[in-house]
Amino acid sequence: MQEPHYFKYLLLPFFCLLLFASCSVRKERTLFNAPSDIVTDTIKQVYVVNDQGISDAYYKIRINDQLAIRNVQNFEFGATASTNANTSTTANQNSATGSINNVLSYPVEPDGMVNLPAIGKVEVVGLSRREAALKIQELYKNKLLKDPIIELSVVNLKVTLLGEFSRQGNFLLERDNTTLIDIIGEAGGITKTADPKTLKIIRGDRANPELIYVNLNDINSLASKKLVLQNHDIIVLQPTKSAATSDKLQSLNNILQPLLVVVNLAVLIFTVTR
Repeated sequence: MQEPHYFKYLLLPFFCLLLFASCSVRKERTLFNAPSDIVTDTIKQVYVVNDQGISDAYYKIRINDQLAIRNVQNFEFGATASTNANTSTTANQNSATGSINNVLSYPVEPDGMVNLPAIGKVEVVGLSRREAALKIQELYKNKLLKDPIIELSVVNLKVTLLGEFSRQGNFLLERDNTTLIDIIGEAGGITKTADPKTLKIIRGDRANPELIYVNLNDINSLASKKLVLQNHDIIVLQPTKSAATSDKLQSLNNILQPLLVVVNLAVLIFTVTR
C-alpha cells in the first residue's frame, strides 16, 4: 500500500522548478537589463549612472530634422500639398501621440536650410523651436500673410515607452521641456502591476548610455532636471516581483497541469490493478 507514495515524490522536482524560477523571473521579463539595476531595491528618488550632465532644455534644430509649420490664424495653411514638403505627415505616425495632425513636414537640408512655400529657403539649424518660429513668422508677414502666428514643431523628436505603461510605443516631443510625467500622462499612466521604484531612462549613446533610475513613489523625484526628456530616450518600467512571479507560475502551471494529469492517471491505474 505504500507504493503510490512513490508517485508523489515524482512531483517534488516540479515544485522545486517553480521555486527557483520565481527567484529571477522579473529580470528575465525586463528589457535592457544593466548591472546597476540592483539600485531599484533601495533607490529613494533619482539615481544616475554614467551622468552626462544637464542638456540644454531648449532643443536646437539639426540637419535632417522634420519641421511641421502651421499658421494658427489659418489652420489650412501648411495642411495642403506642397512639392517641397515631405509627404510623410505626422498623421501617418500611428504609433506616436501628438496634437499636430495632417500637417506636412519639411526637411532641414544639409545646408541647414528648410525650403518653405512662398518664402523659399530659411536657415534654421542651431535655432530653438521658438526662435525658428519667430524668424519664419516675420518672413511670412513681410511677404505673404497678414499678422501670422506661426507654430513650429520638430515632428521627428520622440521617446519610447516600454513595459508597465497603459500604452506603450513612441511618443512625440512636441514641446520644449517635456517631462517624464507629461509623457506618462499621455500614455494613460502606469499599470496596476507596475513597480513605481523601477522606472529607468536610457539616454544618449547606445554603446555607453546614461541610465537614470527614478522612484515614482517619492514626490521629490519630480524636482530632478534629469526628468526633462530628450530625443530618443527609452523609458522602461518593470512589474512588481509578485506580479512577475505570478505570471511565471501561471505559465509553468499550464505546462505542468497535463503532466499532473498523467501522473494521477498512472496512480489510479496502479492502485486499481494491484
